[in-house]
Amino acid sequence: FKKHYLIDLHMKKLSLSAAMLILFIIQALAAVSLDDFLNQKEVKVVRTLQNESTFERILEVMIEQPLDHRNPEGPGFAQRIYISHVDPSRPVVLITEGYDANYYYTSEITAELACNQIMVEHRYFGKSVPDSLVWDYLNTWQAASDHHRIISLFKELYPQQWISTGISKGGQTVMYHSYYYPEDVDVRVPYVAPLNYGLEDERIYSFLENVGSPMERRKVERFQKMALKNQDEYLDAFKTFSEDAGYSYELVGGLEKAYEYCVLEYSFAYWQWGYVPYSKIPGKAARPMELIKHMNRVAGFDYFSDQFIIEYRPFFYQALTEMGYYGYDLDAFGKYLKHVDNPIFTFTIPEDVDIPFNEQLSFEIEQYLEEKGENYIFIYGEYDTWSATAVTSTGDTNSKIFFKKGGSHRTRIRNMPEEQKKEVFSTLESFLR
Repeated sequence: FKKHYLIDLHMKKLSLSAAMLILFIIQALAAVSLDDFLNQKEVKVVRTLQNESTFERILEVMIEQPLDHRNPEGPGFAQRIYISHVDPSRPVVLITEGYDANYYYTSEITAELACNQIMVEHRYFGKSVPDSLVWDYLNTWQAASDHHRIISLFKELYPQQWISTGISKGGQTVMYHSYYYPEDVDVRVPYVAPLNYGLEDERIYSFLENVGSPMERRKVERFQKMALKNQDEYLDAFKTFSEDAGYSYELVGGLEKAYEYCVLEYSFAYWQWGYVPYSKIPGKAARPMELIKHMNRVAGFDYFSDQFIIEYRPFFYQALTEMGYYGYDLDAFGKYLKHVDNPIFTFTIPEDVDIPFNEQLSFEIEQYLEEKGENYIFIYGEYDTWSATAVTSTGDTNSKIFFKKGGSHRTRIRNMPEEQKKEVFSTLESFLR
C-alpha cells in the first residue's frame, strides 16, 4: 500500500509540475507587447518622454473615458496618463493624481520596486477636461470609475500586483477608489491624505492650538494679529506685490478681503509646509514689503487670486461637495477683521452652481477603512495641519499608519528616519507576498 501511495503521490507531483509548465507556456504565448496593447485600445500616444535607465519607455497617452460611467455610450472625454514601462512580469504602481499631471515624476515606490508605473491625471484637470463642464459628473465615484476602467484595461498587459498611491488629494483619491472598487489593487499607499468630516472640519482648530511648542504658536499668532491690526500699513505693499505677480482678487471680494484671508491662512500654511523656522518670522520693525514677501512665502497669495481659483475650481467643487475642507477660527482675530466675516470657501464656486455637501461619505469611508481596508500604508507628517484630519484608526485590519516626527505636508518615505523607512518598505514587501 505504501509503495503504491508513493508512486501515486509522485505521479501527482509530476502532473502538477506539467500543469504549471503548460500554464507558464500559455501565459508566455498570451503575453501582449506594449505596442500591440496600445494599438488595440482606445488610446492615443501623444509623445515619448526622455527615458530614464529604469524604464524601457515613458509615454504620455490620452485614453477615451465616458463622462458618465453609468452611461458608457454617452459623451466622453480624453484622460491623460503616463505609462512608464519596464516589463509585464513586474508589478505596477498606479499614481492617482488629485489634480493635473503637467509634469512627470517617478514615485519612490516605483523606484524601490523597479517596476512599471502608470500616472493618471484627475478628471476635469489639466488636459483631462470635457468639452462641456457638467459639474454633476465631477464626483468621487466617477473619478474612481476612471481608475477602475484604466486598471481593467491595463491588467491585460500587467497581470501582476498593483499598488495605488497618491499625495494629498491624490492620497484621498486612493482611498475613494478602493472604497468603490476594493478588488482593483493589492496595496494602497496614501501620503498626507486627510479624511475630513465636514465642510469646515473643526478638528483643524484644536490641532493648531496644540501643534509644536507654545513659543512657536505664540509667535505665529502674534504675527497674524500684527498683520491684521496694522493692515493699513501693509496694504500698499500687498497691492504692489500682487500686481507684479499678476494676481487679481475679484472672486474673493477685493484686495482688502484677500489680504485678510491671506493673514488667516498663515497659521494653517505655516504648519502645513514648514518652510520657515519661527526664528525668521518678522516683527513690527520689518519693512512692509519684507513682511509681505514673508507672508507670501508662507501662505501663498496666489491661493486667493482669481487666476488660481478659476484653474483649481474643480478642486474647490469637490472639497465643498464630498471631500470636505476647512475655514478659520476667528475667536482670536475677530476684533481686527474689517472685511472677512464668513471664512468658508464657497466664494470659489459660481453662484449658479449647486454645491450640496454629502455629510455621510467620509464616515462611510472611515467605516470601510476600519472594517475592510486591508493592505494600506498611511504616511503623515506630525506637524502638517492636514494631519488634524488624518486617518487615525485601522480597526482590525492589517493596515499601518506612520507619522514622521516633526514632519510636514512634504513628508515622504525617503525623508523619514532610517528605521521608520525600513519598516514602511518591509510592510510593503509583506503586503506583496
